[in-house]
Amino acid sequence: MGSASVADLIEASSGVHFSGRLIDRKQQNGHTRRLMSETENFHKQPFVIGVAGGAASGKTTVCDMIIHQLHDQRVVLVNQDSFYHNLSSEELTQVHEYNFDHPDAFDTEELLSSMEKLRHGEPVDIPKYDFKSYNNNVFPPRRVNPSDVIILEGILVFHDPRVRELMNMKIFVDTDADVRLARRIRRDTAEKARDIATVLDQYSKFVKPAFDDFILPTKKYADIIIPRGGDNHVAIDLIVQHIRTKLGQHDLCKIYPNLYVIQSTFQIRGMHTLIRDAKTTKHDFVFYADRLIRLVVEHGLGHLPFTEKQVTTPTGSVYSGVDFCKRLCGVSVIRSGESMENALRACCKGIKIGKILIHREGDNGQHLIYEKLPSDISNRHVLLLDPILGTGNSAVQAISLLISKGVPEPNIIFLNLISAPQGVHVVCKRFPRIKIVTSEIEIGLNEDSRVVPGMGEFGDRYFGTDDDEQVRASPQ
Repeated sequence: MGSASVADLIEASSGVHFSGRLIDRKQQNGHTRRLMSETENFHKQPFVIGVAGGAASGKTTVCDMIIHQLHDQRVVLVNQDSFYHNLSSEELTQVHEYNFDHPDAFDTEELLSSMEKLRHGEPVDIPKYDFKSYNNNVFPPRRVNPSDVIILEGILVFHDPRVRELMNMKIFVDTDADVRLARRIRRDTAEKARDIATVLDQYSKFVKPAFDDFILPTKKYADIIIPRGGDNHVAIDLIVQHIRTKLGQHDLCKIYPNLYVIQSTFQIRGMHTLIRDAKTTKHDFVFYADRLIRLVVEHGLGHLPFTEKQVTTPTGSVYSGVDFCKRLCGVSVIRSGESMENALRACCKGIKIGKILIHREGDNGQHLIYEKLPSDISNRHVLLLDPILGTGNSAVQAISLLISKGVPEPNIIFLNLISAPQGVHVVCKRFPRIKIVTSEIEIGLNEDSRVVPGMGEFGDRYFGTDDDEQVRASPQ
């Protein structure tokens, strides 16, 4: 094949790189419907923490400390107190005889509805209960958006089994009764303008019996019991570490140990927000895409083998470190994969980079058009570059080619920015010994087998060729 014909094929094919899009509808309709039916299973669920305990036990302090330490995650606090029933006119006349510590005082159905919406990625309006009018219609509701972590706090959040089932972690704040009473007296006299006699009367009539009958028995459902509440910094540090571990592990990582998703931070999410925004300019798209690509490449390099090495520092001290893997090369899947080459070169000076061109339209990503690889690739570890893993068809073809060239499967690390769960399944089941490193797992594929929410046609946005996409995509 002459160089001119190769150039023509690259030009023709690279213009229709749809990141795993399938065009052969007759063959793929059934497959697509099956994938779409599975999409909701891959929606990343928030980590729900339940925090229970007696009144004035320090639940709010514990929640605040957890939120403070999870400063780089999206965390929302939902208070069970927001879901008190509105009191009727008759109940208002005898409000001092109303037991606010009884399970029936709460609108559990409304609480369940709000929690289910948040768990499924929907914003909700949480009522603001007014303890002067004993009504939730006085103030406008608080809009709560979906988050990575939802903390549900309240004295009886463990009482209803349906609410408990929503929780990934259940914490019971266990504080001495005398301490809780002292805090309650101090709080109610200062914040609610009640006299001590009224507070003690309510405590003996409602608070203590409700704690003994309804709250304390739910302690057995707790995964973690925190003595001394917010004063127990060690317990809270351990809890936060556990939450971070869970947040950093996508559900698919539990199925495929060879899948690695870099830990999300506000910086990473912010860069994803920019490159996913259809209004982002080419200049900004390239800038933030390059930053993300660099992070993925660095993470991928961390999975290469190393040898221990000692060096002498300028101070004459000995430093015990490691030596980088020497036998390494990159392989980019034309054309989008070429966007990742600069980051790889910046990390690995003088690295060899091969290229693979796979026709992605009409052949379901299975037709190899062009390949140029290092002659000694079988003796190297290979970083396969393609920013989007969609259906996985093109990835399977590229990996199969590398293996046919003698590259051991464990020596292949597939780097991409975003991955659809369906593509992860396809690649990991076919090649269980390669490693996939990505920055985010997507919701899935739409009816056109495009990655969603996705970021559009990556190659066109990165190289600035989306304006004439329709011209190039027409039959040649």
